[in-house]
Amino acid sequence: MAIETRNKIDTNFSMASMSDLVFLLLIFFMLTSTLVAPNAIKLLLPNSNSKTMAKQSLSVYINKSRNFFLGDKPVPPAQLEALLYNKIKSNAQATIVLRADKSVPVQDIVTVIDAVNQINTKYKTKHKIILATSPKR
Repeated sequence: MAIETRNKIDTNFSMASMSDLVFLLLIFFMLTSTLVAPNAIKLLLPNSNSKTMAKQSLSVYINKSRNFFLGDKPVPPAQLEALLYNKIKSNAQATIVLRADKSVPVQDIVTVIDAVNQINTKYKTKHKIILATSPKR
C-alpha cells in the first residue's frame, strides 16, 4: 500500500502580479518624467557637433520674440549687465550659459556677450559665457 501525500508543490509561476508591478512602474515613470522641465522657456537651439560641458552658474535665455530672461525672470536688455552682476558677483569665475533661439538675431547674442565682457573688465573677474546648442541628428 503506497502512501501518497496530499500536499503537492505547484511548480507553475503566476505572472499576474508581475504584470501589475510593471504597469505600476510604467505609471510612476510617466508621471515623474512630465514633472521634469529642464528648459522652462521653449527654444529651438541651433545645432552643433561640439560637446563642451561646463558647470553652469546661471542661464540667460532669449526666445524667438527677442525677450531676455535671467533664469526664468524677464529682464530688459538695458538692465542685463547690472542684474547679471548681482547674480554672479559671489563667484569670480562663473559660467553663464546663453540659450538663444536659432531665429534670434546675432545682435541679441552679442548684447549678452558684451554685458559679460563689461562685467569682466569693470570688476576684474573671469566670467565665461557658453552658447548652448542641441546635438546634430
